[in-house]
Amino acid sequence: MDPSVSEGDLEPSRPESCLDQPMDSSSVHEVVHEVVHSDSSALPAKHHDPDTTEPISCGLQTLEELLSWKRSDANLFNVAAVPLAPRDPPLATSARRTLVSHDMMGGYLDDRFTQGTHSDAPYAFYHWQYIDIFNYFTHNMVTIPPVVWTNAAHKHGVVVLGTFITEWTDGAVVCEAFLKDEESYRAVADRLVQISHCYGFDGWLINIENSLSEAAVKNTPLFLQYLTEQMHERAPGSLVLWYDSVLEKGELKWQNELNESNRVFFGACDGFFTNYNWTEQSLEWMTGYSGLDGRQADVYVGVDVFARGKVVGGMWETNKALEIIRKHNFSVALFAPGWVYETLSDKTQFRKNQDKFWALLSDFLSIHRPASPLPFVSSFCQGFGKAIYRRGQLEASRSWFNLSAQEVQPLYNNTQLEGGGWLSSRSCPDDAWNGGCSLLLEGVIPATHTSPVSAKIFSLDVLLAPKTLVALIYKSSPGIRMSLELKTTDPSQCTHMNVHDVKVPSVSAAGLGDGLESVSQFFQLCGNLSAGGWTIGCSQLELRGCALREVSVSIQRDTEAQETPISCRVGEILLMDGASLQTPPQLVQGLCIYDVVWLRGAGTSTSPCLHLNATMHWDYPTEFVRHFRVYWRRLRGPDPRIPPGQLALMGRAYSNLYRVTELEVPEAPGLLELVVEPVIRKGFPLPESHWGRRSLSYTEAKTK
Repeated sequence: MDPSVSEGDLEPSRPESCLDQPMDSSSVHEVVHEVVHSDSSALPAKHHDPDTTEPISCGLQTLEELLSWKRSDANLFNVAAVPLAPRDPPLATSARRTLVSHDMMGGYLDDRFTQGTHSDAPYAFYHWQYIDIFNYFTHNMVTIPPVVWTNAAHKHGVVVLGTFITEWTDGAVVCEAFLKDEESYRAVADRLVQISHCYGFDGWLINIENSLSEAAVKNTPLFLQYLTEQMHERAPGSLVLWYDSVLEKGELKWQNELNESNRVFFGACDGFFTNYNWTEQSLEWMTGYSGLDGRQADVYVGVDVFARGKVVGGMWETNKALEIIRKHNFSVALFAPGWVYETLSDKTQFRKNQDKFWALLSDFLSIHRPASPLPFVSSFCQGFGKAIYRRGQLEASRSWFNLSAQEVQPLYNNTQLEGGGWLSSRSCPDDAWNGGCSLLLEGVIPATHTSPVSAKIFSLDVLLAPKTLVALIYKSSPGIRMSLELKTTDPSQCTHMNVHDVKVPSVSAAGLGDGLESVSQFFQLCGNLSAGGWTIGCSQLELRGCALREVSVSIQRDTEAQETPISCRVGEILLMDGASLQTPPQLVQGLCIYDVVWLRGAGTSTSPCLHLNATMHWDYPTEFVRHFRVYWRRLRGPDPRIPPGQLALMGRAYSNLYRVTELEVPEAPGLLELVVEPVIRKGFPLPESHWGRRSLSYTEAKTK
């Protein structure tokens, strides 16, 4: 690692602008010196939308930009708020892995907006349980994954890789410059390590698609080895992969396999991503190739879902390629599975086609279990929708997209029952408890089927507490009873009334200190029908040494035996440690306001009114929250006869940062208040005394 870069330079820190604001004061004062257009603001243009000052993700274009990168240049809005979740089995012990390389229309589309955006038909990915590695691919020289992807992947235990690519004549010039000697290639590797560490993603795909001189190709394995060693040192579990392109003599010639001409690169890093024009014969040959060195799982056989060139499978026959690859026990790299979106004329059918595509592949994909401590909670939100719901109530009726809002995804199944019945699960945006969708269970119970029907929802690895509280929020169809089933570890390692497949018993608050406000808040929810027609069922488990492995919903007919249609919704599943309710919740602290830009008649607004744009930062442990709700209200304007306004929601934040954009405010002089409410994972609202508040006063600049 470059000795000139200190450890502290790489860690996310409190913005310097916040250090100038005294924390013992509840107010900040701003002088509206001049009303500017956003394109003349002092904010870094590459990190902010030129029209609205919204924060955006972007990559690096040149070698000079990479080598000059430093921590102070980082876009704090693009720093992942979610660490990589552990998983079962661990990636290192998985024999047949699945990598997705996301290449779509040049990249940095709707996903570039770090706080989300309005989008009627966005692309999203939510079949995380099937994949192990996610690579964000563009043709920028350095592709830094948008934070929304890193947050969503990490919740599911999926590793995220950026891309370092050189191409064509310009790429050859870059390679000759940085591969000329040890000092040069180490400088590039150090910057790549620093960037991934700063933004919180997990490694790199290295794609050199231009010929190399003798000197440059000699240094390439050394560059790979040094980069890999440094990544492993800074981030255990990180990966560096090499794409099948250049040969050991420097010639650009895709091999579509690992062989003697390219094994030197494979030996210097964590894995090899083959080109797409392989044949079954080449896979058969590779299985016996001595250069594998027992690392068959580290060879990712490339599959172009667009089926460009002479390839096996692709498009709706991608499963044929996977069948052959798995037959020979290799890992797979799916390139551009967004084909199901890009080639679809009717984007309203995206979910249906996405589910169909991954269902075709499911027989050849291994499911991994995300592991996490309690509390575990999911409302099944996929990070986009046509409305936003909060506790069963419609909060905003507009299309939206923000993958940071995506919660742990369920298993989407289609099961055939004896007697001609069936049961399927899918996401449905027409109604939700929290976020943008709920899980819809549909099907038919045949008259001959008398036992309960079980829909497997989650495959997990979660250590349960001695007293675990469980909440199931649902809407059932007439004549149908719904309940939750939990499957734990081997009964020899787990004590629960000597039952392995656990049906949740009745609720009891005994032993939880029910005098505490948080305990009573939880149990007040139970058994109630919300205004939106949702039923909230709560339970308590008494366990010892149990780890949760599966969560299912049991569906049973209440009526006489006859063919019965099913249409039930699951809005949310919550499991928490009962003892945690005795821990007082934390307070939002250190709220500060900086990077203020005043606009009038600029951005997307045609209004001549005054608009505030500003960044808010606060301190609160993000592992305790699902998101933050950010409000504002008018306290005082130029007319003292107008009373203070009510709190108005501006949006949701998924980290300790929020950019206020195009907020119409009263003319100066004025006083307004900005407010942050944590929405905690335990499920009940925090009192306003725990929220963060900061007032902002502003006056017109004095004219000379």
